[in-house]
Amino acid sequence: MGFQLVDKIAVEDEGEGDAVVCVHGLGGTSNTWTPLMAALSRHRVVRMDLPGSGRSHAAMSGPLSIARMVDAMQAVCSRLGITRAHWLGHSMGTIVCQHLAVAQPKLVRSLVLFGPLMAPPEPARTAIRARGVKARDEGAAGMQEIALAILQSAVSAETRQRAPLATAFVRESLMRQDPLGYARSCEALADAQPAAVDRIEVPTLLVTGDEDGVAPPQAVRAMAERMQRARVTVLNRCGHWTPIERPDDCMRALRDFMSTQR
Repeated sequence: MGFQLVDKIAVEDEGEGDAVVCVHGLGGTSNTWTPLMAALSRHRVVRMDLPGSGRSHAAMSGPLSIARMVDAMQAVCSRLGITRAHWLGHSMGTIVCQHLAVAQPKLVRSLVLFGPLMAPPEPARTAIRARGVKARDEGAAGMQEIALAILQSAVSAETRQRAPLATAFVRESLMRQDPLGYARSCEALADAQPAAVDRIEVPTLLVTGDEDGVAPPQAVRAMAERMQRARVTVLNRCGHWTPIERPDDCMRALRDFMSTQR
């Protein structure tokens, strides 16, 4: 079915088979998932740009919230006739997926969460709000500074030194964001509250990097202990942009997990 707009939300719908819905993180787009598409060749894959992000930056006016993002995901699924799917999330998208799994358990068949977190800790909330103010006040110039700072803090040294294409992707993904949409997304993430993850019953794979300061391994393991059917994979020499920094490892983990979901 290719590309379409659903209530101004940019959606890519490709392939046949069991549905997989992909939800990117802050500063990401549907292209966050491009490196993993080969692992989903036997599935119908739906990738969308969240409201406020990428090609969907104008999908919603006014404040954004995690709840509004969850509602948007449900609306897209309803329009596309998807009643049950595997859900992939990255970073902020993992919070969206968790809330969706609690609110609409029949819609969620399994979860694969990359760089997962339940909600930002308080110091991170302050930094995210400041980032949103910078994007709102300084526009494209502010986005460039934000991108450079995130490359230093959220991408591993190994990736920066040895994977220039991955580094360029992260930089471009951030710098191409609409500044106002990015600011609204920052505000949504800064205000995010944890979902009741102990109520999530579906099989869940949590993938993080050993250098991920947003979703450090110890926090991800603690999160898994609160979930009923979760397991954790930690990737070596990897930061927070796991699908971009370690696509082969992520594809291997994703294929292994999906092979058990029959």
